[in-house]
Amino acid sequence: MDQNIQEQIKIEGMGAIVQPNGVHFRVWAPNATEVFVTGSFNKWNNQANKLDREDNGYWAGLVENAKNGDEYKYLLKTPSGDLSRNDPYARVLTNSVGNSLVYDHTAFDWGDAGYDMPTWNKLVIYELHTGTFNVKEEGKPGDMYGVIEKLPYLRDLGINAIEIMPPFEFPGGFSWGYNPAHPFAIESEYGGPDGFKALIKAAHEHGIAIILDVVYNHFGPTDMDLWQFDGWNENDKGGIYFYNDWKSETPWGDTRPDYGRNEVRQYIRDNAMMWLEEYRVDGLRMDMIPYIRNVHADEDPGSVLNDGSSLLQWINGEIAEKFPWKLTIAEDLHGLDSITNPVSEWEGLGFGAQWDADFVHPIREALITQDDANRDMETVQNALMRQYSGNPFKRVVYTESHDEVANGKARVAEEIANGDVNNWYSKKRASLGIAMVLTAPGIPMIFQGHELLEDKWFSDTDPIDWKRLKEFNGFAKLHRDLIKLRLNYGNNTEGLSGINTHVIRLDNEKKLIAYHRFQTLEKGNSTMVILNFSNNGYSDYRIGFPSEGVWKIRFNSDWEGYDKDFGDFTSLDTEAFKDECDALPYSANISIAPYSSLILSQDRG
Repeated sequence: MDQNIQEQIKIEGMGAIVQPNGVHFRVWAPNATEVFVTGSFNKWNNQANKLDREDNGYWAGLVENAKNGDEYKYLLKTPSGDLSRNDPYARVLTNSVGNSLVYDHTAFDWGDAGYDMPTWNKLVIYELHTGTFNVKEEGKPGDMYGVIEKLPYLRDLGINAIEIMPPFEFPGGFSWGYNPAHPFAIESEYGGPDGFKALIKAAHEHGIAIILDVVYNHFGPTDMDLWQFDGWNENDKGGIYFYNDWKSETPWGDTRPDYGRNEVRQYIRDNAMMWLEEYRVDGLRMDMIPYIRNVHADEDPGSVLNDGSSLLQWINGEIAEKFPWKLTIAEDLHGLDSITNPVSEWEGLGFGAQWDADFVHPIREALITQDDANRDMETVQNALMRQYSGNPFKRVVYTESHDEVANGKARVAEEIANGDVNNWYSKKRASLGIAMVLTAPGIPMIFQGHELLEDKWFSDTDPIDWKRLKEFNGFAKLHRDLIKLRLNYGNNTEGLSGINTHVIRLDNEKKLIAYHRFQTLEKGNSTMVILNFSNNGYSDYRIGFPSEGVWKIRFNSDWEGYDKDFGDFTSLDTEAFKDECDALPYSANISIAPYSSLILSQDRG
């Protein structure tokens, strides 16, 4: 091996890496016979800068006159002909079918402000879509800077974590984001990598964590230079980055990455770690991992992808070792403890939490069902008490997500109202649902616009209507008050983030559930929640309480300050006396409005 190649090997990493004396390029193209890098630095000369062959199909070389911001592509000489390809590791592109740009990831000024992520039991997540969250110009998607503009609003709402739907370079300017053409690049119309870093920096300054939604179950399916990258393929499938047999099949085309190929595994692992290290994101939410575990996303033993599971274990294991405070969330929806069991256990995939289908589906059904008689409170209780891997905070609970409010489904309020969400039934039951989300054991999540009583369904071309904040300011305040109670702003509802939940009363006749949330039984920690899923109000309703003394109303969702249509039902502080009820030594009378929620606790001694 000559001296020049030895020098190149000393420079680690893939893609375009800015050096003091130029830019070092490295690409994997095992079926190429020659590889050149061409770009604005050599006037797009196809022969000027040839890369050297390294082991295992890699090609690398230093281009001394290249610099940060230059456009470039790789020219691959292959048995299939000459191929012009964007860099699979490109951090930024002019657009999804344009050119790669050299990007110096070390140049961004992060400042000196430190940030510590809240413990997971203290997280309140707000899922948002960059392109629709805060649109500034009609006909164009929103961007990262529009999200930054709304950070003070989210902070004041009490949100301390944002989950960003996939912002990776995709075809055109409008998309949900689950069609990543270039997985390492931030969508150019969203502001590119600097825009995303600016958002993360600003969010941290506001005390807000950033969780990034990543897509590893498929790539594309369009505008992909990864497809047949170096010309080779089998069965007319995707080539070196993809399975080339029956294992390639996904609902999004034959675009499943080859989890068994070391270079592809490294590619996906590098992607995950880049967001955590270079971009300083605080967690990853992985989209539909059943399609990583299994070709058909089920438990069919004939289509299990052990290589996919081992890849997830590798990534989660490394994250747990390097960044144990950063949260990885799985969208699996199969109700398996193995998803959140540690990788040290057999079949454990090591995710910190998983989206809980056993919460969202029954709770949505309970809220949407029109006739009270058909509302099954047993399913409500089961949804409340569900947990994974022996820990209630191993799940994310919600009534709305991007999936739950699209594809034939709508917002909870819209499902109830069928055309006019600004009616009593929609508002009452939507508020009941968010009260359960924010008082249930688990990590609560709100989808963008719920606090504005957004109607209809999610679309990547239908922006959030911020004029609704003025119209439904009381409804937004309801969310704000619930979040502050969840996070114990008043120092008397610590129980809402406690690990323990005890259902005190399940009344299927009156459609009411009462539960006790606590870490310890001390005053100010122990918290009572009562939810009425009935159109009837109840006065002097006696239930068991965990301790004697005065229990104060901290929240009553029927307060007219939350909405002028609410009844302002009189629900007063109550005193628990020694009088056995619900297998507890103490009991008290409460009064609760129709379709309403109460939160009570005691003052600290």
